[in-house]
Amino acid sequence: MPSRTPGTSPPDPPAVRLLAGGNPQIAKGEGDTPVQAYIAAMPGWKRAVGTRLDALIRDAVPGVRTAVKWNSPLYGAGGQGWFLSLHCFRGYIKVAFFRGAALTPPPPEPSRSGDTRYLHIREDAALDEARFVAWVVQASGLPGERM
Repeated sequence: MPSRTPGTSPPDPPAVRLLAGGNPQIAKGEGDTPVQAYIAAMPGWKRAVGTRLDALIRDAVPGVRTAVKWNSPLYGAGGQGWFLSLHCFRGYIKVAFFRGAALTPPPPEPSRSGDTRYLHIREDAALDEARFVAWVVQASGLPGERM
């Protein structure tokens, strides 16, 4: 593996088709490989944020289950279903907490679903990592979404 200078970005991943809004088209699959392929294909600034979100989730929920379905990484705890997903849009990354209405405080963006709440992460806004991790920990303990 080629070395890189500390503080530089990793090399660009192989070309992946970006869907409307810039969401990577990644084949459906279980486990870490498709999730890491999705993150590597996230365009521009979103790749670094996706890498950080993935690390925060994995640190907060040891043994987290992962998959890509519907061109979105999913995170789940044990046999409880999925508690969170990521999705790229043109101007932001949408983090869906499937039982977000039950979180304290709930994530800021509403959904047409009464249970789901969203966090929109934009390039020019700082991520409150402590709050994000608190939501992840809470969400991982709730019954997840079956998909």
